[in-house]
Amino acid sequence: MKSSLALALRDAAPIVASVARGRSLTAALSGAPVDGDAGRAALIDLTHGTLRRYGRVQYVVRALSHRLTEDPHVEALLWCAVYALESGRYSAYTVVDQAVRACGLLDKWNAKSYVNALLRAYGRQAVALQTEIEKDVEARYQHPMWWIDALRRSYPQQWEAILNASNAHPPMSVRVNQRRGSVEAYRARLAEHGIEASVVGENGLLLARPVGVGKLPGFAAGDVSVQDAGAQQCAHYLDAREGMRVLDACAAPGGKAAHILERATVDLLALDEDPARLERVRDSLARLGLVAALRAADAMRVETWWDGKAFDRILADVPCTASGVVRRHPDIKWLRRSSDVADFAQRQSRILDALWQVLRPGGKLLYVTCSIFPQENDGVVEAFVGRTGGARRLPLPGGDPAQKFPNGHHDGFYYALVEKEA
Repeated sequence: MKSSLALALRDAAPIVASVARGRSLTAALSGAPVDGDAGRAALIDLTHGTLRRYGRVQYVVRALSHRLTEDPHVEALLWCAVYALESGRYSAYTVVDQAVRACGLLDKWNAKSYVNALLRAYGRQAVALQTEIEKDVEARYQHPMWWIDALRRSYPQQWEAILNASNAHPPMSVRVNQRRGSVEAYRARLAEHGIEASVVGENGLLLARPVGVGKLPGFAAGDVSVQDAGAQQCAHYLDAREGMRVLDACAAPGGKAAHILERATVDLLALDEDPARLERVRDSLARLGLVAALRAADAMRVETWWDGKAFDRILADVPCTASGVVRRHPDIKWLRRSSDVADFAQRQSRILDALWQVLRPGGKLLYVTCSIFPQENDGVVEAFVGRTGGARRLPLPGGDPAQKFPNGHHDGFYYALVEKEA
């Protein structure tokens, strides 16, 4: 374990440093060396955990540093080591020892004494530092200030709970393929493999503890898929029925399209403007034994992909800030800028205007984001309904709220159902 921590710190530091410079975590991880499953798990824990607590670990290193840290890899190594100290997974001695060894592995030999001294100082001053961290808003809530302010304005009663949930480890849910078996039957299969789960939604199971997909019985055969419980509500709200013509306008990675097809045999067209991401949709459908038409196209350029036959249902799972899923992608909250919210809202409005043209009278469009910012959600939908003749917003089934905040069961999502008058 000790040697693996040093290796993981060595690999995590450059990745976190590159995110600090503006690169996405997904891109930074794509070329990372991985030493087996255990090495991969340790690397993911360090990178994601550090970035979830980025505001905090930055504050700690700044507060304890008695010199200007000009080396981004050494600074990132310290951030990762502070997270490791606070994670409770290792003893303080182990973290300090392995962080110093990681300096050598990174060829930062002259930083060894500095790293050793700072981490030991943190061990002595952690309690006093906590008092100071409570006074620093970004360090306490581990989000950029503009983000915190936006949530305070929009949700004066819930903003703190939203931020805390966004810093937590995400839950893991699976979606049972109802064409292959029932939720309760699959729950029993999980129990046979020592995996505890509880029912969530119509087709979902919430796992007590995350597991690798290789441990899910029947995954390769298409019996089950990994999908957040909040995302699983999409197919229920869309209510696509047998024989309908359905458009999934921003389909990748394909989980929602697959769920629609598991529920009913429909004529589904899945669009995505990124051909590489569309391949993920193809792979997902193939694993599940489902069939759909796939097309790489920009949903806004209707003339390039539409055959003139209107759709009964349209799923518009539009690009957004992804502010509701930052615990899965913790780099997002530090890479986003406040101006991005308005930019996404403008693009979302254009997508709605384009897709409305291909919806038949009496048909329904489900607008979806994984955002918690009202400007991308109610702001976009209400403006669209207000300017569009024949557009009528419908209540969600069961009277469910449109805005769903991240919690222990699901991520943050927004759903709005709009009907075109016949």
